[in-house]
Amino acid sequence: MTISEHSRHELYTRLQEALGSEAATTLMEHLPPVGWADVATKRDLDLTLEALDLKLDALEHRLLATFRSEMGSMQRTFILALVGSVSGSTLTAAGLAFAAARLV
Repeated sequence: MTISEHSRHELYTRLQEALGSEAATTLMEHLPPVGWADVATKRDLDLTLEALDLKLDALEHRLLATFRSEMGSMQRTFILALVGSVSGSTLTAAGLAFAAARLV
């Protein structure tokens, strides 16, 4: 059974007649503003928290996958730059040694 505003007003009017205006208002304020079907239950909250946990787990896995991918890419770039740097230095040193040998 759904509670309409009309039925709530009728209840309030009868409570006013039986208990007085102040007591009727106090009692009505303790009722939910809508029907009980719209009030979340503990089970609803549990389901919501379970769904949130699943979403957070999925997000964690996506972030870790992205992080690992980026770290691998950075590692390859660093190694290639290091090899290029060492090779370039070696060639420069060899070139200088060769030039020095020709001068002598």
